[in-house]
Amino acid sequence: MNLYLRTHVAAAPAEVWEGFTRELFLALAPPFPPFKLLRFDGCRRGDEVHLELGAGPLRQRWTSLITDHGITANGAYYFVDEGDKLPAPLRYWQHRHLLQPAPGGGTYIVEDLEYRTASPLLDRLLWPAVWAQFAWRQPIYRRWFGRPAAE
Repeated sequence: MNLYLRTHVAAAPAEVWEGFTRELFLALAPPFPPFKLLRFDGCRRGDEVHLELGAGPLRQRWTSLITDHGITANGAYYFVDEGDKLPAPLRYWQHRHLLQPAPGGGTYIVEDLEYRTASPLLDRLLWPAVWAQFAWRQPIYRRWFGRPAAE
């Protein structure tokens, strides 16, 4: 299942790239499910992010590996995180982050992700919850990196 969201912010791509820190990661966390950040190396190839989701006996680990990062020919920064250890019911997770120069200034922060469970039906049923988790980020990005003047 795929999800694609785009948020326009005022800051330039290089500034947004530098702002993808542990502090921003924590600020982006939605209120549910509860989580604890166990490890955050950064957003460069070879870095890892480890989370513990849920509470009590329902706690599950999530480990993501940053498998690629760079700058494209048109000046867009990017990095890719892939699920290494995923909480049930997820079986596959790839999240591509693209920080594209926006026409007229600023940056489009693109969240392009693909996920799978054991069932295409369950994938579709989860889509609204996954969408909500990432739509939650849009106003936070604008607080951190500014709202574009045109909006």
